Amino acid sequence: MLQPHRALGSRNGEDVSALDKRIIEHLQQDGRRPFTQIAAELGVSEAAVRARTNRLVERGILQIVGVTDPLKLGFQQMAMIGVRCERDKLVEVAEQVATFPEVDYLVVVAGTYDLLIETVCEDNEALLRFLTDRLRAVDGVRETETFVYLRMVKQTYQWGTR
Repeated sequence: MLQPHRALGSRNGEDVSALDKRIIEHLQQDGRRPFTQIAAELGVSEAAVRARTNRLVERGILQIVGVTDPLKLGFQQMAMIGVRCERDKLVEVAEQVATFPEVDYLVVVAGTYDLLIETVCEDNEALLRFLTDRLRAVDGVRETETFVYLRMVKQTYQWGTR
């Protein structure tokens, strides 16, 4: 499955053509779709689709990855965690927390929290261990607030082309 690159890059999209966006739309439907099929549907050559896709990947505009459903893999507890940091340790905290395998999403934000972290854990006990033994033990973490997911209503990887 296709997953657009999450890092903030070019914000105006001027480097991505209309054809690039149409190719991305096809890959978002099926990241394993053959370039020959995409080319036929778009009325361009297979070489053009391949070259444009490779260019988009090389420039970090998109990634083609397998996306899994954590619940179907036995991970029963997902949570979003707001973290407040000591002001002079924000970057260091973010870098250290980013290395934890339970963390699948981490952003530095402005507002009530300094960081927002999404975690995927096996169960409540694993989430508790993550919070107490790992996250709150990081030098520079002042306080945390955990929002446990009760139900995932929507998660999409199809942005940027519409």
